[in-house]
Amino acid sequence: MDRRAFLKHSVVASSALMVPQFLQGINQSDVSFNGKRLIVVQLAGGNDGLNTIVPYRNDIYYKQRPTISIKPSEVLGINSELGMHPSLKNTASLFENGEMTIFNQVGYPNQNKSHFRATDIWLTASDANKYYSSGWLGKYLDAECNAPHSAIEIGTSMSLALKGKKGLGMAFTNPAELKRVGNTSFFNALNKVNHQGNETLGYLYKTFNNTKSSTDYLFDKYKTYKTNVDYPNSELARSLKTIASLIGSGVETPVYYASMSGFDTHSNQQNKQKQLLSTLDSSLSSLVKDLKQTGNYENTLILVFSEFGRRINENGSKGTDHGKANNVWLLGGNLNKPGFANNTTNLNLQDEKDLLHTLDFREIYSSILKNWLGSNQAIIEGKFKSFKV
Repeated sequence: MDRRAFLKHSVVASSALMVPQFLQGINQSDVSFNGKRLIVVQLAGGNDGLNTIVPYRNDIYYKQRPTISIKPSEVLGINSELGMHPSLKNTASLFENGEMTIFNQVGYPNQNKSHFRATDIWLTASDANKYYSSGWLGKYLDAECNAPHSAIEIGTSMSLALKGKKGLGMAFTNPAELKRVGNTSFFNALNKVNHQGNETLGYLYKTFNNTKSSTDYLFDKYKTYKTNVDYPNSELARSLKTIASLIGSGVETPVYYASMSGFDTHSNQQNKQKQLLSTLDSSLSSLVKDLKQTGNYENTLILVFSEFGRRINENGSKGTDHGKANNVWLLGGNLNKPGFANNTTNLNLQDEKDLLHTLDFREIYSSILKNWLGSNQAIIEGKFKSFKV
């Protein structure tokens, strides 16, 4: 392959690879892996936390939501003040079994209610007035890891949360597709390129060659495990099934990422959120069952979050508008403090119908980084308390 042909084919290759952030080689010994894994599930759009973890004894809640509130008779009561949306039956069972921690009224000072900006803040763990190009988990990867498979996102692009300076992470829909891309005629022809004396071609050659080795490794590991757990037919469920299969096959990756969209419920919220939470509930239930079967549940922590909550009052379209504080979940088989981690939801702590936060989300992140992933580095900027998760 001459230089002209190489450059021509490089255009094709670039659609399949993110260089240099995609893969730059693989070496299991380079992964900072203490046997514990973190799975992050992002609920994109701003899930309504008040209709998810419902303050069903609170008169303010029902007064402000005369049509979209969850009736006390329908709530899945999990303590004397709070209960879950009726679509979360499996999740409620996990809570009752001590496999779930719920944080109420989570946010940060000067909260932003723009989807894009609020998402960036949650993904980078920045102050409201600061802008970072590296995510909170990307900074962890930079500080603690060296291998590109240290983080895996199931999807077509990499979340800002995983982006760091080293580019240690990958994004793909499934390992079989990754294998197919890595075995195209272009990659095979690339092995015959004479790159001696050309630094640029040499770098690309090394990157692409290591990419092929990486895809082969992941696929070879992935195909050794076939789950017998039934997953629902949804995009989130397929993502979580792939993650569970990678974990079950023994891939030593500490961080996994998946997302689910559609939570921007400005209108007709009752039906939309019912469907969304039902999908989330069944998908998480299948994931947990899968992890239990492979003996990986106690060493896996599942973080579920959304970029903001919704306003306390319903709007004129039987929905809710962008709000501030929200609830955050942790699920796992070895939680330090299952149940509610902080006080019950206080609807009196509000500003113009915006629920205000009592817990900074960066305390949760700091705790996960230090006490679960085992990082001794100052990943999160600022002073935040950490607790055993």
